Amino acid sequence: MVVKIAIPSEYGHVNQHFGMSKEFTIVELDGDKIVSQKIVSADNLQHNHSGLAGLMKDEAVNAVIVGGIGAHALSALEESGLNVVSGGSGKISDVVARFARGELTGRPQGCNHHHGDDHHHEGGCHHN
Repeated sequence: MVVKIAIPSEYGHVNQHFGMSKEFTIVELDGDKIVSQKIVSADNLQHNHSGLAGLMKDEAVNAVIVGGIGAHALSALEESGLNVVSGGSGKISDVVARFARGELTGRPQGCNHHHGDDHHHEGGCHHN
C-alpha cells in the first residue's frame, strides 16, 4: 500500500515546531520502500494553519509526522482528513524508517496556550 507522508523539516531533521516550518519533506512510501522524496516550500505559511493544511492536501498527503504541534494546527490538519502522528524527532530518514516499521502511531496532544510573538515554550508545553 502506498502512503504519502509530510514531515516539517529543517536541515534534514524534523522541525520540532510544525507551525514555524518553512519547508516540508514529502515522502511516498510503498510498504517500507521510499518511492519518492521531495522538499516543498512552506515559506510565508508559518502559523497559517489552514494554509499549511491546504498545502498538505494539495500534495495529496495521507499522514503528517510531527515532533511538536499546537492545538489549532492539529485541528486544522485533522479537519482536513489528515492522519497526524507524533514522535517525529531526529533525521528525516530515521523518522521515515520508524514510521514504515509502524513505530510511530501516537496522536499528538495539542498545546493549548498562546506562545506570544517570541514563541518561547514556557508553561510546560515543550512540543515534544
